[in-house]
Amino acid sequence: MLPEQLTEHLNIALPPLLADKLTGTGVTDLERLSGGANNETWRLTWGDTPLILRRRPFSAGAVANLEGNILGLSLLDEAQVIQLASHTAVPVPTVYGVFDEQHPIGEAFIMAFIGGESIPQRWLTEAAFAPARDQLAYQCGEALARIHTIDCANLPGTIGPTTLTRRFEAAQDRLHAFGNVSPALQFGLNWLVDHAPADTPHVLLHGDFRTGNLLINNSGLCGVLDWELTHQGPPGEDLGYLCAHVWRFGQLQNPVGGFGDYADLIAGYKSVAGWSPDLSTIRYWEIFAALSWGLVCQTMGALWKSGQGDVERAAVARRRSEAELDMLLLIDEWED
Repeated sequence: MLPEQLTEHLNIALPPLLADKLTGTGVTDLERLSGGANNETWRLTWGDTPLILRRRPFSAGAVANLEGNILGLSLLDEAQVIQLASHTAVPVPTVYGVFDEQHPIGEAFIMAFIGGESIPQRWLTEAAFAPARDQLAYQCGEALARIHTIDCANLPGTIGPTTLTRRFEAAQDRLHAFGNVSPALQFGLNWLVDHAPADTPHVLLHGDFRTGNLLINNSGLCGVLDWELTHQGPPGEDLGYLCAHVWRFGQLQNPVGGFGDYADLIAGYKSVAGWSPDLSTIRYWEIFAALSWGLVCQTMGALWKSGQGDVERAAVARRRSEAELDMLLLIDEWED
């Protein structure tokens, strides 16, 4: 949708939605922000208030029959999860309203803008963020523990529990759907099955808690973004995912997101939860995250070839080889 069209639709939809919440009469400074392979993110101003619009640029039905679809939650369900998270001490934006896919805007929700830096290449390296990086792993542990306290009984019906066995089966189905073109991913899946931990009680997982989806200011963590991959699972999964090589953005010497150490992450989690997953459990889920990222890369390529999405998906698809190498190296470290 062109910015002019989106502005016109927003100017019709927002006045009744924001009348008793924010002062303003029309949208100004609408611009699309970079990033997001599934959904669009737009920044706009309403009166003097900056806002963010999350929008899905196509209908879920358009890709419903595509094997390996990893679109995640509907934006309506994502907005509901963010609203649940707002009742904890996790820093999330206020959600002002949602639109379904029948609306002229399309499937979307409008939320508050949180100031902070999201671009990893900046806050992972710039000296101004050094004090924030020093405490960030601990803060991430705290935030994940708080997310995991959200009552799953209040979740949308689409976010139900599942077993690790079922997830293995789903991964195998996706490998088959893509023609089993990656022996490395198949090897990794086999290894994960053979070394699977015992089932543990499930909690609400963010599902995509990682460098790139965090907002950072001089004090550290100030925003947790992109909840579209939220699901239920064992707590160690979220911690291991944050530590995956792909989310270190080249800072491989710092295992937690490219900025911190395992010990600080675990300590932050324990300070809130009263316990924490052990390091071996976190490392297992790092390997699982490498497999998952490899499958995401394959899926993005399939979506792009199907005509759904722009060149960003093709760029992600090219990174499957990185996921394969990461997974093999992690398994080699484990075996040693």
